[in-house]
Amino acid sequence: QVQLVQSGGGRVQEGDSLRLSCAASGRTFIISAMAWFRQAPGQEREFVAAISWLNYRTNYTDSVKGRFTVSRDGTSHVMFLQMDSLKPEDTAMYYCQASDTIVALSRTSSDYSYWGQGTQVTVSS
Repeated sequence: QVQLVQSGGGRVQEGDSLRLSCAASGRTFIISAMAWFRQAPGQEREFVAAISWLNYRTNYTDSVKGRFTVSRDGTSHVMFLQMDSLKPEDTAMYYCQASDTIVALSRTSSDYSYWGQGTQVTVSS
């Protein structure tokens, strides 16, 4: 199995930056893709960004394009989410997820079997 441990997050002002990290351990060789999702209170979990573990391709939801960057460190099995120009509407609990089955990047949370513990991001105006 795969274990995911998140770090980063916090409370910032509008326009600030934050970087989230997600470290994978265990059977990391089975990972095919990882993604970030977020969930605000009373709302459904929303796709944010994903990265292929095989070819480094990325995918973003429209609302974060140009502001967020997903990346990975291949040697340490860590995924990052660099969040710039943060807005109050980015406020949510952020989750990293990993898949060992998909070959094309998915925006569906259920396609990713492994979850991190979540980290809160709060952006004040």
